[in-house]
Amino acid sequence: MNKPLINLMARSALLSRVFAVSLLAVMASGAQAIEYRSTARHGVIFYDAPAETSAKRFILSANIPLEVMSEQGDWLRVRDRDGTLSWIKKSDVATRRFVQVNRLSDVRQAANPQSPILFKAERNLLLERIDASNTGWIKVKYRDGQTGYIRIEDVWGA
Repeated sequence: MNKPLINLMARSALLSRVFAVSLLAVMASGAQAIEYRSTARHGVIFYDAPAETSAKRFILSANIPLEVMSEQGDWLRVRDRDGTLSWIKKSDVATRRFVQVNRLSDVRQAANPQSPILFKAERNLLLERIDASNTGWIKVKYRDGQTGYIRIEDVWGA
């Protein structure tokens, strides 16, 4: 074989390897996306293991945001805002998403720090998550129906 052909084949093989590694990195980063859900009703029981016969740890009210860590059959391993890991039944989570306010925060009319303040959200207040954007703001709805925007760093469960 001639030398230019061997060099071309070697470069092609190297580019193929670089492409494969890049593709795997992109796929792995997508697999790391954080998934949040909220409790569907009052009285959701949290367990030590994915079985109703395991020890019951605590009970939470409706609309509490939880981070989904993994799934096993009809069970979800979840983490709450305090970092506590537990298991709950999949049927105990809702499709509606809520966020929990971390500290006294402003809910504004628009996704802009100069926008008028609609109301102050106190720590632990639950707000329905309507929409999120790449701007660092989340559109939320208060239980009275008023909607506005809050900074993503001011809430948990976004």
